[in-house]
Amino acid sequence: MTSLGNAVPPSAGEVAVLRCDLHCSINAVPITEHPFSASSDPDAGALIAGSMAVSASEPLYQPCVYHGSFKVELQVKRPLMPVRLSPEQVGLEMLCLCGQLDLLIRTQTQQFQEQLGQGCSPEESDTFQAQGSEILDQMLQCLEHLPKPMPELEDYLDAVGLSAMFPRVEVFLIQGSAVEMLEKPQMDEYFVHIAKLNQLLVLSQQLEEDIRHLGSHKYIPHQLSVIYQVLSSFRGIPVFSEIKKKIEANFKQMKQSLVAEDGCRHEPQLTAHYIHWILEITQSLTSVVLELPDELTEDLHPAFTFMSQFLS
Repeated sequence: MTSLGNAVPPSAGEVAVLRCDLHCSINAVPITEHPFSASSDPDAGALIAGSMAVSASEPLYQPCVYHGSFKVELQVKRPLMPVRLSPEQVGLEMLCLCGQLDLLIRTQTQQFQEQLGQGCSPEESDTFQAQGSEILDQMLQCLEHLPKPMPELEDYLDAVGLSAMFPRVEVFLIQGSAVEMLEKPQMDEYFVHIAKLNQLLVLSQQLEEDIRHLGSHKYIPHQLSVIYQVLSSFRGIPVFSEIKKKIEANFKQMKQSLVAEDGCRHEPQLTAHYIHWILEITQSLTSVVLELPDELTEDLHPAFTFMSQFLS
């Protein structure tokens, strides 16, 4: 008897004979005498017969067809707790929503211009329609807080002056599409002005924080130059012009003081004189922006006028 370790694999001829014998053995077994046939196993036959009976019988219960009354309206965009807004709060919320929709329309019209520049016909994106519809739904939900009867959206925008402030929104309500205006609406300057004031405030606060706590003042000149560029974007603001002159007077010397000598391994640090000078600039800018003097409110008048009707 040959052990497994010394077993010799069969030759190709022997494998062919084995395959032939196996094929003949399978074909020699009648179908009715197959090991898995019903005649060879009574239990198996009963199982097959039972399966055939179940498949032929009527279902015990047939689910009813979906009915429209089962529909559930999702309230994903509504607050979890009921919130009641006053007419003043409704007005402020509608101002914000109109601003969002106006920005969305402006973005879509810019895409139209890019498509035309590429020789393509302008097409609105699915995202634009979906987001626009969502903002309109929020507007309608906001109007539900007003005394009954609830006004129509177009009528409310006309009554409070939002149609004049956001003409793109008014056209979108009528036509359902993004259309650019021939004349630039006043609120376009409002958003640009607010963005620049916010940028100036954030940059000043960041520079003040860095000069107080960073171990290296290497990038302080760059931060100050960015503030100077933002100041240059304002036209006809005397207080900003004065601060620009102060930066121009000392910027080169301050930057030169940070140049490290050959072989010096210490991190560049400003002297106490320049630190005090920069802190004066940042604190002055922060105070001006937060106080918002009259010379900075010219481009904000449309929003101020709108809100005054709710505060009087």
